Amino acid sequence: MSAAAILAPLDLPRQFTDWFTARGWSPRAHQLDLLRHAREGRSTLLIAPTGAGKTLAGFLPSLVELAERGALTRNQRQGIHTLYISPLKALAVDVARNVEAPVTDMNLPIRVESRTGDTPQSKRQRQRTDPPDIMLTTPEQVALLISGKEAESLFGGLRRIIVDELHALAPTKRGDLLSLGLARLRTLAPGATITGLSATVADPDDLRRWLVAQSDAQGEVQEGLADLVVVEGGAEPDIAIHETEERLPWSGHAARHALPAIYEEIGRHRMTLIFVNTRFVAEFAFQELWRLNTENLPIALHHGSLDVAQRRRVEAAMAAGKLRAVVATSTLDLGIDWGDIDLVVHLGSPKGSSRLLQRIGRANHRMDEPSKAIIVPGSRFERVECEATRAAAMDGEQDAEMVRAGSLDVLAQHVLGMACTAPFDPDELFAEIISAAPYAWLMRADFDAVVNYVATGGYALKSYERFAKIRQTKEGLWRVSNPRVVQQYRMNVGTITEAEMLKIRLVRGGSGGGLTGPIGRGGRVLGEVEEGFVNTLSPGDTFVFGGEVLAFQAVQENNAYCSRSNATDPRVPSYAGSKMPFTTGVAARVRRMIADPESWHVFPEQVRDWLEIQRERSIIPGPDQLLIETFPRGGRFFLTCYPFEGRLAHQTLGMLLTRRMERAGLKPLGFVATDYAVTVWGIKDVAGEVARGKLALASLFDQDMLGDDLEEWLAESSLMKRTFRDCAIIAGLIERNFPGQKKTGRQVTMSSDLVYDVLRRHEPDHILLRAARADAARGLLDIHRLSDMLARVKGKTVHMALDRVSPLAVPGILEIGREPIYGEAQDALIEEAADELVREAMGPGH
Repeated sequence: MSAAAILAPLDLPRQFTDWFTARGWSPRAHQLDLLRHAREGRSTLLIAPTGAGKTLAGFLPSLVELAERGALTRNQRQGIHTLYISPLKALAVDVARNVEAPVTDMNLPIRVESRTGDTPQSKRQRQRTDPPDIMLTTPEQVALLISGKEAESLFGGLRRIIVDELHALAPTKRGDLLSLGLARLRTLAPGATITGLSATVADPDDLRRWLVAQSDAQGEVQEGLADLVVVEGGAEPDIAIHETEERLPWSGHAARHALPAIYEEIGRHRMTLIFVNTRFVAEFAFQELWRLNTENLPIALHHGSLDVAQRRRVEAAMAAGKLRAVVATSTLDLGIDWGDIDLVVHLGSPKGSSRLLQRIGRANHRMDEPSKAIIVPGSRFERVECEATRAAAMDGEQDAEMVRAGSLDVLAQHVLGMACTAPFDPDELFAEIISAAPYAWLMRADFDAVVNYVATGGYALKSYERFAKIRQTKEGLWRVSNPRVVQQYRMNVGTITEAEMLKIRLVRGGSGGGLTGPIGRGGRVLGEVEEGFVNTLSPGDTFVFGGEVLAFQAVQENNAYCSRSNATDPRVPSYAGSKMPFTTGVAARVRRMIADPESWHVFPEQVRDWLEIQRERSIIPGPDQLLIETFPRGGRFFLTCYPFEGRLAHQTLGMLLTRRMERAGLKPLGFVATDYAVTVWGIKDVAGEVARGKLALASLFDQDMLGDDLEEWLAESSLMKRTFRDCAIIAGLIERNFPGQKKTGRQVTMSSDLVYDVLRRHEPDHILLRAARADAARGLLDIHRLSDMLARVKGKTVHMALDRVSPLAVPGILEIGREPIYGEAQDALIEEAADELVREAMGPGH
């Protein structure tokens, strides 16, 4: 008899053991462990692979306690018993459906409800006064609930908190906001325990700290760790890399060459989930699969810019087993149990082993059956990257970002939220805030600066009344300055700041005029697209969205009015910030694999040939070397270096490198950055300057570029303004939503740019400028990674002065001037350019 079977009668009421038996199950050891930990009042982190029953394990203590408590009248209830928090609205809705199954089967006196941004206002209002026993919600809704007057009555009797997909939440600003919310919940309900549910992570202690208070009510440090339950085992995944008889592209990520083979795989499986990294590729792949869909298979599209009603229809069809394939972005990354999925395809590189394992886990969703996946590289470099990612995943290597210091802009939002609840004592609030692991580092001076910002906007803005959101009473408490502040806080809560979006709305009357007459307003909304993309369109231009070809007509207010079109060569929407870099672990493996010819046998012949000819024409860099190639082409001079540190670090390197080259008189004209290399082109012969002793090439890559060069560039860059804009929105300085109206993205950007310029001149240490610099350093600029790379290659740069482009340099050259394109004619032009480059780099026959 298993240990679980022996323990079950001791820990589970009879009706629960009967329920497990009726379904042919027996409770697993980790499920019983969580039950015992909860009964002992212990917060716990559960780490388990997909299909291990994490969700049921998290809810089991609540279901048992509520069953034992029995039915209560409305007057007897003491608020919410269990709060389940998910990073995805769809996940909360799906879990509600799954939790209701045992409640219904056992006829338990338990009310389960979800509360997300999609929940009707009337229901959300009712939940404040008549809450369910179990509420399933999101971090943003937690922030709203704890800022309400009813917070104490809602949560005073709270017993259990479950945080799902904790590994995905904790390293983000949404995680910062939730950690502060949990700190407040611990104050409201000191007896509540928190259970974290997570996939495998590199350092579980990071998440164990995140779940429990790191200081007591007086602010005294008491570094705590939640209990840990780890589920070992699970079937090893079946991960294949797609091989092709066609020529593997030299550049790109869309893997167009493989889509006919993917369509064949769809026909061979019950349901295929096709993951892509960007909404651009999602739209492109979906359109191509429909073009190939001669059997009229039900294939759907799912990404965050589609209208919520359309996403819910896709999710319902998946749950019902009515689809054969879904093309999706990260919107379906996390643990929704779709059941019938028996194949995951990843178009392009997953960019990291943790992301690959997360997405593969959507197939089969059963612990004892292998998840089947196919990775489809989009180019030759990606073929190497995919091999490195697969090897890391099979070795169980975890490379997901982990917990970091909490953000000051999120803290400012939380401080205002606490003032909306009731006047707060700053000493008490500070002690509560530093109990949250991301803010355990917070100095009192920084907290006071945040409070001062919420009260005045900061030194440079304090003369403007609209920035004064809280005031101090005679007793030293802080309260909101007027009721309008509460309303505006509630309308702007959260940390998700998308790029400026416009609604894609069909003109009323379908494909009617608009180009020659007035727009038929009020048509159906199809979803949203970035304002920057719409700004590139002229009336009559066509693009693909939601699988349809649309003709743009006009922008009015927050709507881009379009009509359906029969055009055969539409453009495809592009989305800002969509090109994620590959992880540090995968980058190191790529460097090692390329540097070791003995490992090349795992690559297909055309990739081996590519690397062999690189070795003949130039060199293969060692794993810790920086190869710098210079060569002339087309009347220009090129410099390509290969740090293999990811797109974000390379973008920053390119910016700083071109500044240094300008100062050295090398006259650079521009650069492109990929995950693998940086290519700079200009009108002066860099190799000639090196040969004449006028330039030490290694000096261009000295670590001191991260000093004054970086500061000067940031001062001039629009990147900092974009980053500041997001921080200003989160911190409530710039509000997008007002009662009865919403600012356009253009209005928000203009407002934030003006404030940014004022603060840079008059208050350079303002907390929002500090927050923006921190965001830029760890996000858009990847400063830490660039710094590590410059240290790694110091004294190990190798310069190859070539007379023509090298095989490794071809992908970067192809990226120069490239725009997102659609259609076979444009593809043919790219292939023609590639052919010319390949002949030059590889010689005839390649």
